[in-house]
Amino acid sequence: MTTWGFIGSGNIGSTVARLAVAAGHQVVLSNSRGPETLTELVSELGDGARAATAAEAARAGDVVVVTIPLKNYRDVPVEALAGKIVIDTMNYYPQRDGQIEPLDAGTTTSSELLQAELPDSQVVKGFNNIFFQHLRDLARPTGSSDRSALAIAGDSAEAKRRVTELLDEIGYDTVDLGPLSEGWRTQPDTPAYGLQYAADEQDWTAGAKAADAAEVASRAAAAHRG
Repeated sequence: MTTWGFIGSGNIGSTVARLAVAAGHQVVLSNSRGPETLTELVSELGDGARAATAAEAARAGDVVVVTIPLKNYRDVPVEALAGKIVIDTMNYYPQRDGQIEPLDAGTTTSSELLQAELPDSQVVKGFNNIFFQHLRDLARPTGSSDRSALAIAGDSAEAKRRVTELLDEIGYDTVDLGPLSEGWRTQPDTPAYGLQYAADEQDWTAGAKAADAAEVASRAAAAHRG
């Protein structure tokens, strides 16, 4: 049984947690406001879930999902994440995060910033380009004809292999974009940022549609850096 740790338990974090619990996994949730603020979510998820501090969630997780505003990436518990596979869902939104010069210049990616902060962890980009309601609704059993795929990127082949296994267990195929430096291909304002999963590209709340590995890969390949 896999234990997922969560640093951040907002829309994406709580949705991944629900999928993980449905697959029979354990989840340890945290946020910036303290474990006591997660009582309702833990109760909803049931016996497979508990709340903790960020450092406790990091230590408990076999894999740890970092799903916080990018501007706070230096707040992650570095020592507690040493040796861990870390799934990075973060995106750069300058209007929220402020200007980050290396990202504005295109000389690095948000996941590479996190990897530099976590030198003893294996960072894998994932879950960053899908609306949480679509992530919730598109999960399907292995082999389903209408199964969707999620993109990942990372520098560790072993970490990506493990994340691919976990994505399969919670309902998704995987498209490997390559190293972390290629993670920009699914960042905001690219063809692979959310659009492929939306029944209505103008209104993401209007429902989800499946996007298989071929479509996700094609959209990622079509991305261009400004």
